[in-house]
Amino acid sequence: MTILKAIIVDDEEFARSSLFFLLQQNCPQVEITGIARSVAEAKDILAHHPIDLIFLDIAMPGGNGFELIPDAQKHNAAVIFTTAYDQYALKAIKANALDYLLKPIDIDELKIAVDKVFQHIQRFKSQNENDERINNLASSLSSRSEIRKLTLPYGQGFKMIDIDDIIYIEADSNYSIVHLSNHDKITVSKVLREFEELLPGDQFVRIHKSSIINLNHLKEYNSKNGLQVFLKNGESINISRRRASDFFEKIKLFTKANSDH
Repeated sequence: MTILKAIIVDDEEFARSSLFFLLQQNCPQVEITGIARSVAEAKDILAHHPIDLIFLDIAMPGGNGFELIPDAQKHNAAVIFTTAYDQYALKAIKANALDYLLKPIDIDELKIAVDKVFQHIQRFKSQNENDERINNLASSLSSRSEIRKLTLPYGQGFKMIDIDDIIYIEADSNYSIVHLSNHDKITVSKVLREFEELLPGDQFVRIHKSSIINLNHLKEYNSKNGLQVFLKNGESINISRRRASDFFEKIKLFTKANSDH
């Protein structure tokens, strides 16, 4: 079995010791090489030991976890964030398709995250791609602005997209198909509800159990053949009657917001 050499970086003693115990008991493919109480200690470990994986707390006194990212990238170490952050931070992490564990750490989620990293290392995905995902996350968290970029699993890697390029998203069983303005279609293993939670509610609206549209790409609404929207790419999508009132309310707010600019 390939062993992942890992370090735990967290300023809280209980968090460090409990994660160490969980890994020992449940993740035999992980070997803890060192435990750091700060970014400075973690940098020292990385400088003297080959490390495959870092369990990294984000908010620590004396050094934000993101300060360690350049060193992690330099040594090609994967990162799993461990965080007690609020919902906005979790939204930003999910939008960039990064691995994270919400404290208190769940055993099953820990196993899944470690398995994902193991597969990631086996396939050796693009480091530049990983850099951009982390930079996007750091930028989102520092500005706490709306999520503007998404990282979507695609083929053997990930694709970075600007949310303004999304025309609409359609459900396909337990998957979703993201339709882009350049005519690309990306199928991802997320249900529509996940996109509904991630995307700004003033720009994206769910008009059907199977469809979310980007109001920036809306061309026309027509009720001649049932409730329908027509998009700028020429496609039409039905609006379910139970979602019609929400659609009209979103249109009203969207029109007002754009006329005020």
